[in-house]
Amino acid sequence: MRRMKFKTMRTWLLATVMLMLTVPAMAQLRIEISRGVSEAVPIAVVPFGYEGRGAAPLDAAALIAGDLQRSGRFSPVDRGDMIGMPTEAPEIKFADWRLLKTDSVVIGRIREEGLDRYVLRFQVFDVFRGTQVVGYQMPATAGNMRAVAHRAADMIFEKLTGIPGAFSTRIAYISVSREDDKDLYRLVVADADGANPAVVAESTQPLMSPSWSPDARRLAYVSFEGRRSGIYVQELATGERKVVSRNPGINGAPAFSPDGRWLALTLSGEDGNLDVYVLNAATGQKRRLTRNSAIDTEPAWSADGTQVYFTSDRSGGPQIYRVAADGSGSAQRVSFEGSYNARPRVSPDGNSLAVVHNDRGNYRIALLDLERNTTQVLSDGRQDESPSFAPNGSMIIFATRQGGRGVLAAVSTDGRVKQSIASAAGDVREPVWSPYPAE
Repeated sequence: MRRMKFKTMRTWLLATVMLMLTVPAMAQLRIEISRGVSEAVPIAVVPFGYEGRGAAPLDAAALIAGDLQRSGRFSPVDRGDMIGMPTEAPEIKFADWRLLKTDSVVIGRIREEGLDRYVLRFQVFDVFRGTQVVGYQMPATAGNMRAVAHRAADMIFEKLTGIPGAFSTRIAYISVSREDDKDLYRLVVADADGANPAVVAESTQPLMSPSWSPDARRLAYVSFEGRRSGIYVQELATGERKVVSRNPGINGAPAFSPDGRWLALTLSGEDGNLDVYVLNAATGQKRRLTRNSAIDTEPAWSADGTQVYFTSDRSGGPQIYRVAADGSGSAQRVSFEGSYNARPRVSPDGNSLAVVHNDRGNYRIALLDLERNTTQVLSDGRQDESPSFAPNGSMIIFATRQGGRGVLAAVSTDGRVKQSIASAAGDVREPVWSPYPAE
């Protein structure tokens, strides 16, 4: 087989692993805004009142303020600068908040209603009009209070921006650390803010290419256990998993279809050449989509499930193509700007692709507008890869290199908001943002 041109394929074939640090596996990610919008909206999220025994199960106001701040679109007022701590609407003195040039005020209360039963209530007010923008209350337990507060932040964000929030979603990523003179690979799932990391799978052999099911209840991924690549699908609630593809040669890059019934994947034939297939996750039925002597890999479904985008070097260098998911017709090239475009990921609205783009010798995350056929470079690293859209389409999480190890970062699709996602968990790579959870 000729020399691979894509870093991801080189990883599959050679199982190359860079040197890792010895660190705790369950360390929490820490998200820091490296750049936000210049006109970030000033908002006050006042500490919530509490009615109950003992201490409140969560500082919900701090979590909500943190979510809004990490979006890069809001600038929460520091508690030390607040001129009042209202928890009920009549207590708000709008004239005072106007002096602080605060656009909105969020107040709320947590009320204990019984054994491990609570109600979280919040209200958002427009300071300049002196009117309520939104108000809601939700049941909660001590165990799911964080999730309820994230949901409140989602509702506030959507009401104030018109964009659905994604704070109550999750991310999955691969962490690699050096332990007992061995590389230990972990597939980790965490809240979108990096909290509550949980190990889904662990192996001394490489784990890679995680992919969420559309209901956010399953993950597909590649495991090299037994020193042979295979694609597994795992239920997150039960931990139950099954192997769905373990053909001779390469089994890689699984991607769920929008209806969750099919997986697009990369398989190698007897000659070792890589092609794109789709596989019925329940029956194992396979359908080959590409038949070319080139390397075809990294499939991603269109939003409507009728097309599969993929990376191919059939034009001499890696570029993005698409082919009908039913196997009819021939592949069509869709990327033309630059000599290197790879790892396509489709936006939730289906109108654009996040790709790894060669920008003057640097591998960066770019947005390919499918309607206008334009490419906008979003990131500024040298080795950025593995882009994944937030389910609301506003942010892209990706992997990059800092200080000689893999870390995560995120950038808004307009390039105005950038985040660095620090971790003490060794080398972190291949992040994927979950869809919205199933109701």
